[in-house]
Parts: sequence; structure tokens; C-alpha cells
Amino acid sequence: MTIPMEYQRACHDFESFLADAKEALDFTTRNPTYTTVQGVLLAFRRRLTAEQILTFAAVLPPMLRAIFVADWTPGEHVVGFSTLRELTAEVQALRHNHNMSPDNAIPVIARLLRRRVDESAFDVLLDTLPDGAQEFWDVRS
Repeated sequence: MTIPMEYQRACHDFESFLADAKEALDFTTRNPTYTTVQGVLLAFRRRLTAEQILTFAAVLPPMLRAIFVADWTPGEHVVGFSTLRELTAEVQALRHNHNMSPDNAIPVIARLLRRRVDESAFDVLLDTLPDGAQEFWDVRS
């Protein structure tokens, strides 16, 4: 069997995602871009059960999937969704001394992520997740 194309292109696709995010966030380097992307993914992950985390990870491109589940421990305390302002503050708290995530980080990353997933499958999955999941990935925020 050949190596699946999504794995063959994983690094290239991730670099493309980071480049688009860097531009959309108006950053000059990849480091704050990565921190913002990671912060958004982790803020969302904290609101899901173990089963939901694995189900959500399955719809992500390989490198984003890896970031989403990295350093995760099944059984972590699940917190509820809160306001966009509170979620954004959580994103901005990751590596806070080096974090430049803007106030619109979540909708910016949501818009870029939606371009790289099967959006209809993504929306069907979001319908199965806790209240607040759809709003988190709403690009109109």
C-alpha cells in the first residue's frame, strides 16, 4: 500500500496553513503564529471529553491533529464553553510572555481551518459536540 497523500503532504500543508495564518494574523514570523494556532486548538480541546477529542482530531489535517492531541492526558478535567472574550483570553494566556494572539484569533483560525477540512463533515461533527462548539468555530465572530 502506498503512503496516504495526506501524510505525504503533511509538512507542506502545515507550512501553507502557517503561512496563511501568519498573514491573516498580521504577524512577521511563524513563532507567534504557531502559539496562536496552538492556543486556539487547546482552548477548544479543554471543552471536550476524551471520546470527543479523538473524534474531533480525526477531522483535522495530520499536523494540526498532532498539535491538538499533543501532551493531552485522557481524564483531564473538562470545562464548559464560555464567552468569546474569555476563550480568547485563554488563547492569549498560552506562553503569555511570548504570546501576541490578537482579540480575533479564534475566528481567524476558524476561517483558515475550515478551508482545510471537509466542511460538511466538520459541521456534522460540531452538531454532536457540547453547546458552544459550533459558536467556537463560527467564522462570523
